[in-house]
Amino acid sequence: MLPKYTIEYSAQFGRQSQSYHYSSDDPVACEEFLAELLERGFRIKIIRHEGLELSRPNCDKLIKTAGGMLAAKCICQSLGISTEEEHHRFGFTA
Repeated sequence: MLPKYTIEYSAQFGRQSQSYHYSSDDPVACEEFLAELLERGFRIKIIRHEGLELSRPNCDKLIKTAGGMLAAKCICQSLGISTEEEHHRFGFTA
C-alpha cells in the first residue's frame, strides 16, 4: 500500500548530494516535516500524493503552509508571544 504523502529531498554535504525520502499518511505531519526541511535549508525535490507527483499549485500550497508554520514559530520565539497572539497579530498558520 502506497503512503499518502512522500517527500523526496536532498542534503548537500560538501560537493556531494544525498537523496532521502519521507513518507506519511498524515497531511499535518507532512506539513510539519516540510517546515523542518525549510528551516534547515534542505532541497525539496518532489512531493507525491498517493504515488503521483503533485501539480505545481498543490505543491506550492503545501510549501506555503509549511513556510507559514515556520514563520509563526520564529515570531513566537523571537517575540515571546503565544501562538494565539501571533495568529491575531500576524495571521500566520500556527
